[in-house]
Amino acid sequence: MEITAAMVKELRSQTGSGIMECKSALKETNGNTEDAITFLRKKGLAKADKKADRQTADGRVGTYIHPGDKIGVMVALHCETDFVANTDDFKELCRDISMHIAATKPRFANREEVTEDILAKEREIFSHQAKESGKPENIVEKIVTGKMEKFYEDNCVLEQAFIKDTSVTVGELIKQKIALLGENINLGKFSRFEI
Repeated sequence: MEITAAMVKELRSQTGSGIMECKSALKETNGNTEDAITFLRKKGLAKADKKADRQTADGRVGTYIHPGDKIGVMVALHCETDFVANTDDFKELCRDISMHIAATKPRFANREEVTEDILAKEREIFSHQAKESGKPENIVEKIVTGKMEKFYEDNCVLEQAFIKDTSVTVGELIKQKIALLGENINLGKFSRFEI
């Protein structure tokens, strides 16, 4: 199939990818735009993983005040350069994460922030609940493991389903922006205030 300039332009407008990347993706998927978008997303996420170790010394502090002025959030979102920090895409990501935190009330940014004391306490509670419900000992550990995964999903921002698009987690959303912007991005500290 012949890949036209119009097809490349359309794919580029939908993904923000470069002209040659779009052309290559369309060739790879025989001109199917939806498949090309998926192809670019997969390729971008692989690139994002490679950038994960790069230092993020710049960024911005984003805020969100919920209508009614009863909930507010401040988020530190880090990137590699001030150039990316000042792009509309980065600002939008910062605001979206702030809004997400306002809605979901997470306690931690990621799994690494959860202390051993908290984990031990949660495991103890889940184990007690499973034993009290009469589950056999060999099943209790599986139940505790499953409930611990759910604990992370409920309490860690990066593991939560993004409120605007529940098909991706906040962590995956950040990876998509890394692929789009070409720099490593990390979620720093955040504070949620509620009256």
